[in-house]
Amino acid sequence: MKSVFFYCINKNSCWGTGGGDVMDEGRNANRCGSNGREGRSGERISISAFTMDRHTIIVVILFVFVSFVSSRAARLQNPDFESPPTNLTTNVTTSQFVLLDTRTNVIPGWSFNGTVWYVTSGGNVSLPGNGHGMRLGPNGMINQSFKSDKGDSTYDYVITFTLAPSSMDCANNFTAVNVSGPTGSQVFSYKESVGTEMWQTYAFSIGNSKIRNGSMGIQIQSVVTGSRGNITCWPIVDTFIITSIENPRLYGDRGVVNSGFEVGPTFLDNSSQGILLESDMNNDPYKLIQSPLQQWDILGIVKYIDSKHFAVPRGRGAIELLSGSPSGIVTNIYFLRHGKVTLDFIMGDANDSCVGDLTVFVQVKDMIWNFTTRSIGVGSSERHSVTFKAEFSSTESVPISFSTFNETRTSDKRVLCGPVIDSTRLQFSSSLRSEKMHTRFVISSFVLTVLFLFVL
Repeated sequence: MKSVFFYCINKNSCWGTGGGDVMDEGRNANRCGSNGREGRSGERISISAFTMDRHTIIVVILFVFVSFVSSRAARLQNPDFESPPTNLTTNVTTSQFVLLDTRTNVIPGWSFNGTVWYVTSGGNVSLPGNGHGMRLGPNGMINQSFKSDKGDSTYDYVITFTLAPSSMDCANNFTAVNVSGPTGSQVFSYKESVGTEMWQTYAFSIGNSKIRNGSMGIQIQSVVTGSRGNITCWPIVDTFIITSIENPRLYGDRGVVNSGFEVGPTFLDNSSQGILLESDMNNDPYKLIQSPLQQWDILGIVKYIDSKHFAVPRGRGAIELLSGSPSGIVTNIYFLRHGKVTLDFIMGDANDSCVGDLTVFVQVKDMIWNFTTRSIGVGSSERHSVTFKAEFSSTESVPISFSTFNETRTSDKRVLCGPVIDSTRLQFSSSLRSEKMHTRFVISSFVLTVLFLFVL
């Protein structure tokens, strides 16, 4: 018995299994890249269609076709500004804000222009670890260049950073920075209603290591958004982490790349707040990675949460949908065959005292379902599923999204919260039972063979 498997992986995923329902190999290669190598010109990566005995395929899937995605942190110099600027004439232990001069002061690892202060945490200013940061005033800007990992073009880079207001009066949308990388920029503003600390952590995708022959740069600049009274709300930034994420090449049978949200920005060690991910209104649909969460786009604002500080149903990371219009995530998939498909996922709460009715809308192209659960904020979760007929064109990119529109807050009514989404999965329903039985048979046969050879 013969079987054909074909996957296209990057921004849009191509997914299909099983005999004659799959596209012709030549057409697949033309659309998704050729020879199973990195299809950079088409901005997708593919594994060429192949035909072989089913036993061989399942063994290969079991031992080779796993999630071949890794992440590691590239190093920035002085990422948390704990190495103070040189030639300071003011004692930082007695002065919370020290104005820097481009002619006499040097920030180790960083360049700066405009009005920049060296800030010490305390009073109205809260920073991770009660450390130091940089306040960016009029035309204030800091930047740093770093080397990408061995010039390897298979990595994309995501930056995690902290944003804080200069005072409590600037705590809601009056504090903003523009973060720039080789492929674009995005404005981030502090939002009082989405966290309990006087600082927040954000993430931004800054591009691919092919840019500038292995050397990349980041730039952070102040944005004037408004003022209250006589206070100008200049932003404070701190604790930058660069994460290099390898482009996905191979994955198993879940049908969705980064299905459990394990690949994304790096969490701060001393933060229990999660990472805020925002949609980019100027998003380029042809960018290689459109958000810090690999293979997923962001709708509104969501929170990337870790299992160390939140109730994550499975694995190390999940997504909490915050109140918005909407707040959600979306991925795009090509279905290379027709048939009955089941999409299942885990829905719950983050154990962050989020109480009330949590509602999630699941949408596959123009088909919509909604799920509601009553949360008492203690970290419960449940798996749900929807079934639909995949009758899409093999060249059609089908959006699949999870979103919420309801406003839900923590029990103290201070912080916006929402449903947690994790462990998404797509499966063709036809012959699913026989496939599982066949897989078990092959595994058993393999184990028995190994034991027999060992005994001999």
